[in-house]
Amino acid sequence: MSNMRPKSLAVFNSNDIYPISADSTMPFEQHRDIFYLSGVDQEESILVLFPDCPKEKHREILFLRETNEHIAVWEGEKLTKEKAYETSGIKTVYWLQDLEKVMFEIMTQCETFYVNTNEHYRANVETETREDRFTKWLKEKYPAHSVTKSNPILQRLRSVKDPIEIDLIQQACNITEKGFKRILNFVKPGVWEYEIEAEFIHEFLKNRSKKFAYTPIVASGNNANVLHYIENNQQCKSGDLILMDVGAEYANYSSDMTRTIPVSGKFTDRQKKVYNAVNKVKNEATKLLIPGTDWAEYHVEVGKMMTSELLDLKLLDKADVQNENPDWPAYKKYFMHGTSHHMGLDTHDYGILTEPMQANMVFTVEPGIYIPDEGFGIRLEDDVVIQESGEPFNLMQNIPIDADEIEDIMNS
Repeated sequence: MSNMRPKSLAVFNSNDIYPISADSTMPFEQHRDIFYLSGVDQEESILVLFPDCPKEKHREILFLRETNEHIAVWEGEKLTKEKAYETSGIKTVYWLQDLEKVMFEIMTQCETFYVNTNEHYRANVETETREDRFTKWLKEKYPAHSVTKSNPILQRLRSVKDPIEIDLIQQACNITEKGFKRILNFVKPGVWEYEIEAEFIHEFLKNRSKKFAYTPIVASGNNANVLHYIENNQQCKSGDLILMDVGAEYANYSSDMTRTIPVSGKFTDRQKKVYNAVNKVKNEATKLLIPGTDWAEYHVEVGKMMTSELLDLKLLDKADVQNENPDWPAYKKYFMHGTSHHMGLDTHDYGILTEPMQANMVFTVEPGIYIPDEGFGIRLEDDVVIQESGEPFNLMQNIPIDADEIEDIMNS
């Protein structure tokens, strides 16, 4: 609210429940922004913030779908006005049928309204959201008001984590750790990728995670060279590696881990050499994640580290580097994605990439080397918190990553 213009209000909507067909729907996922600002995790909820409202009780308002005993029997308990106050700290709670009446009153008292647009750099939204429909309605009904966007404020707020948030991400990482350790004792030649996925979700649900934080990747052999391979339907063969990009959620917060392990419990010399190169780049890249670091420059530096390792592995030669296209450097042939992204309520979380890194931002570190000609790809990924001084804190420091340690556990 302190970042808003004078005489302005901001509106935040829940997500829709999306239909599949017939009477089937996808599981409800709350819009992260209304959840972040209010703690309300329920469909058809609207949050209105109006810090300069002349009427004090209208400076923070929640609109909820009215609940009753019939709804409680069929759909489970929904928020009452009292429960909504307990959850959010917002005293003024109206049922949705009062929305137009209350909005008319407060819109006559404000000059600007903030609409909530999705401006994440990876966003590709073809569906009209509940937020979109509400924005359209507001603009049509109140065309004389100024309109501005809340997303830049939210990007800055959400990218710097509160200690409570960091603790929840740590919990998600701890559950992911339990899943991975279970896998190390389970994998052997002949298992199927989907069986590994099943072992992960068993452990996650057992530890009060609701689900995977994102669609899991369990990619054996050459499948690892498809960056977003999610079929997870092939058999794992002796001599192959398995790349697993898997994370648990906890209390709506994400973890994001990648590990690559040998199906047979032992890396070949070549696999281990490439593995150690990736791990080295990960460790060196992590040291660069400090307050003030520029995201784009960071990726240039990591590219130099990776180039050096690829030369050592004889995947590149000096001529490749000398003749490289600056817009697509030589190392990109084997490492074509970014090294780090913000993480939090969303796995690819909010954060303005043109602004310097700050303490208490959470980033992934995930270099990889992908060699289709040799039938394997290796990616390693941890989640780290930027510290005020010194190296970042690794939230996944207890998840085995050293090649020898992984072999020891798999063969014990």
